[in-house]
Amino acid sequence: MPRWRWLAVSVVLLLVLAACGRAPAPLTHDAYVWQRQWNPAVIDALGRSTDLVREWRVLAAQSDERGQLKVFSPDRAALAASGRPVVLVVRIDGQLVQWDESTLVAQVLAVRDSWPGAAGIEIDHDCGTARLPAYAHFLGRLKQALGDTPLSITALPAWMSSKDLDGVLAAVDETVLQVHAVQSPHAGLFDSRVAREWIDRFAARSRRPFRVALPNYGTRVSWDENGRLVAVRSETTVLTSGETSSELAAAPADVAALLASLRDDPPQRLAGIVWFRLPTTNDDRAWSLPTWRAVVTGAPLRQQLSVFTQASTVAGASDLVLRNDGDVDVSLPRAVALPAGCAIADGINGYALMRRDGLPILQRAQDGWLHAHRQRAIGWARCGDDMSAPRIES
Repeated sequence: MPRWRWLAVSVVLLLVLAACGRAPAPLTHDAYVWQRQWNPAVIDALGRSTDLVREWRVLAAQSDERGQLKVFSPDRAALAASGRPVVLVVRIDGQLVQWDESTLVAQVLAVRDSWPGAAGIEIDHDCGTARLPAYAHFLGRLKQALGDTPLSITALPAWMSSKDLDGVLAAVDETVLQVHAVQSPHAGLFDSRVAREWIDRFAARSRRPFRVALPNYGTRVSWDENGRLVAVRSETTVLTSGETSSELAAAPADVAALLASLRDDPPQRLAGIVWFRLPTTNDDRAWSLPTWRAVVTGAPLRQQLSVFTQASTVAGASDLVLRNDGDVDVSLPRAVALPAGCAIADGINGYALMRRDGLPILQRAQDGWLHAHRQRAIGWARCGDDMSAPRIES
């Protein structure tokens, strides 16, 4: 082979090796601002999170049961002061089986036109797979009517079982894959292993850039006797037990593990992360802001969880209290073992009394977490002269 050919091959090999050794581009982070009523806590959270966020995805309108949009009033001045672009999210009830397509397109255009300079429109429509052909048709009309305004949607993992998903994806500029879902009373809200499988499958399916919606919240769900979902409540703050209800929460460590895997081995066409939702100081169902920041930035999630007893208002009894002395939220422990001498006891706030090998334990009945520098009573006990300390079981 001539010398010049050897030189050309060597240059190509060097370029390939350099590309292989190049670190992947950092993932960008967006956040959903999902409040229907804005308050000072939301505005404060915007200001404290601007350095983390590329774009705000703001709930701008939501359909009612008839398909008519109710428009909300986000604080435009606060959003403008943040200096970050705003994507307007329109949520369409996933249970709608019929809609007036022309009217709905016109309503979405009116939302866009009311907000000059919006960075895009996102449609959040968690429909069943049978509705995907109609959804694709609607999105095609909407995209044409929007012109140069970028159009994105949220997508469900369940849609990947349908061939009709391709038509939906082809109609939009970008998709946000939700990997947090209420599937069954026992499946939980988030599973990092399952989420990664969904992401990899979606990456193989999508031909356009996509983002992944990660959870930093918890919710209370209720089921009927046949295991069908009947209610989802994201504002209730007190954990209680019950046969037909479950408290589901996304553990910071689990979400951080998935995020690390996406940083280290990003799938093709992954454009970034969208967080649901922006934490505020009065949102007890979301992680605290320091915890969210730690997960986003990859900071260590050092836990400082302890359990202690204190005098109860009930004579002869002691209250059992969990305390988080760390700077990040921690998942509620699976169980707290009580001293053997605790003949009478009971659990509260997501814990129930159980017996294991004849010994009393407070078993976690509902998922959740304890915010940084907070404490929570989880039960009470009468232990007689037994002065042994309760013990956390992770």
